[in-house]
Amino acid sequence: MIISSASTTVFDIDGTLCFDGRMIDSKILAAIEDCERVGHQLVFASARPVRDLLPVLDGAFPTATLIGGNGSLVSVGGQIRARAAFGTDELGQLLAEAERFRAGYLADGPWDYAYTGPADHPILSRVDQGRLARQVELTDLPAVVKFLVVDATDMTALAEAGRTLGMTVNHHLDEAIIDFAPGATNKWQALVSLGIDQYNAFGNDINDLDLLRNAQHGVRVGTHPGLDGVARVTVAPDPDAVAAEISLLAAATPAA
Repeated sequence: MIISSASTTVFDIDGTLCFDGRMIDSKILAAIEDCERVGHQLVFASARPVRDLLPVLDGAFPTATLIGGNGSLVSVGGQIRARAAFGTDELGQLLAEAERFRAGYLADGPWDYAYTGPADHPILSRVDQGRLARQVELTDLPAVVKFLVVDATDMTALAEAGRTLGMTVNHHLDEAIIDFAPGATNKWQALVSLGIDQYNAFGNDINDLDLLRNAQHGVRVGTHPGLDGVARVTVAPDPDAVAAEISLLAAATPAA
């Protein structure tokens, strides 16, 4: 049974709505449309930068608020701004650690990006799918809002070095990548900065922990152990199950 008075619903993208890195199943899109139709304000919150959210949504839900880079970027009314970025000293320390562990990385600015990892790394299939940005040198980015390590000599030690520096670190063991964000930056903090404190949420990974923990109605997609006991509901990571749970939420919304 769904019990929530929130009129905002927040969706993670990869592994929650999108299972191939490129598109969202039509059944899920239809269910989200049902939520919008009954009055839900939609937010899509992703580890992807806003640039890489747009091709996956493919023009759907143009009035939705977008949160990118795990909370470091927000887009409201089509206006993108950096909510958090690495300071000069902070970035210098991270680059020194990356060099120490011979790391290849994807660094995102507010729009463009820099990349030094392997040319055949799977992450590249999700980068700038819409050919909207430029790949530039790191020094050409006006700010760095997200730093994703795709290979290193010791990923675990590098992740711990980032935590020691006070950064937000998500080490995705299943994908063998490390996601660094400046300071204490996450999706939930981005929501709060936008004045959203009551909401429903769908997520699947450790970077959704605070998002789900603070939701009125939280749905875990899949069985990530780091989210045990956090969400109200767990559903299978497939389009039918996710679409059905979204539809239940829409059906449970009181008539305006």
